[in-house]
Amino acid sequence: MQNVFQRMLSFATLRGRISTVDAAKAAPPPSPLAPIDLTDHSQVAGVMNLAARIGDILLSSGTSNSDTKVQVRAVTSAYGLYYTHVDITLNTITIFTNIGVERKMPVNVFHVVGKLDTNFSKLSEVDRLIRSIQAGATPPEVAEKILDELEQSPASYGFPVALLGWAMMGGAVAVLLGGGWQVSLIAFITAFTIIATTSFLGKKGLPTFFQNVVGGFIATLPASIAYSLALQFGLEIKPSQIIASGIVVLLAGLTLVQSLQDGITGAPVTASARFFETLLFTGGIVAGVGLGIQLSEILHVMLPAMESAAAPNYSSTFARIIAGGVTAAAFAVGCYAEWSSVIIAGLTALMGSAFYYLFVVYLGPVSAAAIAATAVGFTGGLLARRFLIPPLIVAIAGITPMLPGLAIYRGMYATLNDQTLMGFTNIAVALATASSLAAGVVLGEWIARRLRRPPRFNPYRAFTKANEFSFQEEAEQNQRRQRKRPKTNQRFGNKR
Repeated sequence: MQNVFQRMLSFATLRGRISTVDAAKAAPPPSPLAPIDLTDHSQVAGVMNLAARIGDILLSSGTSNSDTKVQVRAVTSAYGLYYTHVDITLNTITIFTNIGVERKMPVNVFHVVGKLDTNFSKLSEVDRLIRSIQAGATPPEVAEKILDELEQSPASYGFPVALLGWAMMGGAVAVLLGGGWQVSLIAFITAFTIIATTSFLGKKGLPTFFQNVVGGFIATLPASIAYSLALQFGLEIKPSQIIASGIVVLLAGLTLVQSLQDGITGAPVTASARFFETLLFTGGIVAGVGLGIQLSEILHVMLPAMESAAAPNYSSTFARIIAGGVTAAAFAVGCYAEWSSVIIAGLTALMGSAFYYLFVVYLGPVSAAAIAATAVGFTGGLLARRFLIPPLIVAIAGITPMLPGLAIYRGMYATLNDQTLMGFTNIAVALATASSLAAGVVLGEWIARRLRRPPRFNPYRAFTKANEFSFQEEAEQNQRRQRKRPKTNQRFGNKR
C-alpha cells in the first residue's frame, strides 16, 4: 500500500519537474553560453531591461509580487548578474545593481507595467523562455528577439474563439446556479453581449470601471425583459440566475487571489493596491446592476421578489459539478490559454466543484468554498508542475465556478428595495466567500510547493559584498593604494 501511494505521489510531483518559479528559488545556474561583461554598463543595463520586460508580462498576467521578483532575479543571475535589488509595486518595476571593482557605478532600470491582460498563452510562452534562460540555452540578444516577437504576435487563437469561450462560461454558470436550458441559453447570449461590448469599449480607451458598469447593466436589463416575455408565454425563468451568471463573467478577470497572495507573502503595498482595484471594479459591476434594476422599474418591467434565502436544492448536483468543470475550461479559453492548460483547468475545477457540493450542505457556502479552493490550489499546483503549466492559470480558472455572483446580486437587489439588513448580509457573505476562495487557493498552492522543497535562492555572499559600498571601504582602498605606490629609498641615497 505504501508503495502504491509513493508511486501516485511521484506521478503527481514528477521528481525532476518543478515549476519555473520553484526552479528560480533554487541555486542559481552557472553562466550561460554567452555570459555578459559585468564591467560593461550597456550589457548590464540590457540584461536588466530584459528581466524587467519579462516581469512586466508576469505582473500584467496576474502573477504575485514575490513570484515575479524571484523570476526576475533568476533571469539576471542566469547571465552572471548575481546581485540585483528588485522593487515592484502595482505598475512599476525597478532593478538596481552596482558594477565595477575599485570604483562602484550604479545601474538602474525603471519599467512601467502595462494594464492587466489576461492572456494566458503569453504567460506560458514567457514561462518557457525563463526556463530556457535558466538552462543557459538563450543568450540575451536571442531572448530580446523572442520577447519582441511575443509582444507583437497575436494570441494562439483569435478573439471570436475567446468570445465563444466567455459565452459558454456564462451558460455553464447558469446551469451551475440551477437554471434550465432556457436560462442557460439566455445567459449564453448575455455573456456574449457583455464581453463583446466591454472589449469594444476597452479598445476605445474607456476605463475598466465604466466597462464594468456597462457590463453590469447588460447583465440585468435582458434578464428582466426575458422574465416578462416568459410570463406571457407561461414559462418559468429566474432572472437572478441570468444576472448572477453575468456578474460571475465580469468578476472572473479580477485580481482578488493575487492581492491576497501579495499580502500573505510580504508585499502589503501591492496587495493593498490590487485589493482596492478589485473592490473598485466590483463596485462598478454593482453600480451597473443597480442601474439595470432601476431602469427595469421605470420601464415597468418588474423583476420578481427575491426570496429571503437561496433554496438549497442540490438534486442536480452531478450536472452542477460538470457545469463547474465546463465553466473553468471556458474561462481558460476566454483568456487565450493553451489547450493543455484548458484541459487541466477543467479537470481541477471539476474536482473543486465536487468538494464544494460535498461540504456545502454541512458547513455552509463560505467554509465549503475555502475547502474546495484549497483542494483546487493543491491539485492544480501538482498537475501544473506535472505538465509544466504556470500554476496561476489553473488556480484562477479552478475557483471561477465558485465566485459569489448570486450573493452580490441578492445583496444589491435587497438594498435597492429597502431591505438593508438582508442586502448587507448578502454582500458580507459574498466578500467572505471571495476571501475564502483566495485564501484557500493560496494555501493549497503553498502545500503543493512544499512537496518539492527546492533549495532556496540566496545570492552569493561574495557578489553581494562586492556590490556594497561604504566610506570606510573607500578609506581602506585609499590606504592600500598609498602603500602600493613606489617610495624613494632614502637609505640607498645616503650611501651614494
